[in-house]
Amino acid sequence: MNATSSTSFVKVGKAAEIPPGSVKIIAVAGRMIAFCNVGGDLFAVEDRCSHDDGPLGEGALDGFAIECPRHGARFDVRTGEVLCLPAPVPVKTFPVKVEDGDLYVQAG
Repeated sequence: MNATSSTSFVKVGKAAEIPPGSVKIIAVAGRMIAFCNVGGDLFAVEDRCSHDDGPLGEGALDGFAIECPRHGARFDVRTGEVLCLPAPVPVKTFPVKVEDGDLYVQAG
């Protein structure tokens, strides 16, 4: 993993390691990021529920919604927007790209 600036994309693995309907948590630049595959499209959100810092990536993925396993807060993986309380604010999202089967994220 080599990044020349905080806005560079960083290679984090192979896109095929995250099949449709699944979530994989990967440490990137000192933070945990949940990579979500929705129908073959990959999205990345901070692995931290804004309600009580729960492990968001360990929750259920239902379409574009991911649910925190602690108290049921739900977020849109495309935007980070809150879909269901008790979360008070959105979660951070990160740009993702796939090149030649490799998965990259812009986590800066």
